[in-house]
Amino acid sequence: MPARAARIYVASPLGFTDAGRMYSDTVLLPAVRAAGFEPVDPWEVDADVGHVFGLARDDPERRTRLAEVNRLVGKRNAELIRSAAGVLAILDGDDVDSGTAAEIGYAAALSRPVVGLRSDLRISGDNEATLVNLQVEWFLVESGGQLATSLDEALVALRAVVGAKRL
Repeated sequence: MPARAARIYVASPLGFTDAGRMYSDTVLLPAVRAAGFEPVDPWEVDADVGHVFGLARDDPERRTRLAEVNRLVGKRNAELIRSAAGVLAILDGDDVDSGTAAEIGYAAALSRPVVGLRSDLRISGDNEATLVNLQVEWFLVESGGQLATSLDEALVALRAVVGAKRL
C-alpha cells in the first residue's frame, strides 16, 4: 500500500476575497500538491456552512445560525491542524491575519512545524530584524519551521521540516 502524502494545513486569509481565493485555488494549493503534499484547505467548507456564510447580513437565518456555524468551523479547523504533519501559513498583508496567527500558535503548541510565507514587499515587522510580528516569527522558528519569502522557498522548507513524515 503506497504511503499517503503528508498533510499540510494551509493557514491564510485568502478565502475572504475573490482574488485571494483565485490565487489559492490556481497557484497555492496546486503548488503544495505538486510538491508532494496533501493540502488541507480550511476554506473548503460543507454546503450547509457555505450556505450560512453566503446569506445576506440582514437575513434572519444568518443571525440565528451564525454562532453555531462559527463554533463548528473553529472546532473543525483545530481538528484539521491536529491531523496535519505541518502548516504553511500565508503572512502577507499589512499585518499577519489574526486567524492565521492563532492557527500558527495552535500548531506550534501541538509541535507541528510551521513554515510562514511572506512574499509581501512591505515591511511589517516590529523592528528591522523581523519580517513579521516578532511573536509570530518566534512561533514559526520554535515550531521547527521557518519564514520564507517565496512560494518555492516555502515548499523547500516544508520538505525539510516535514520530510517524509506520514500521519
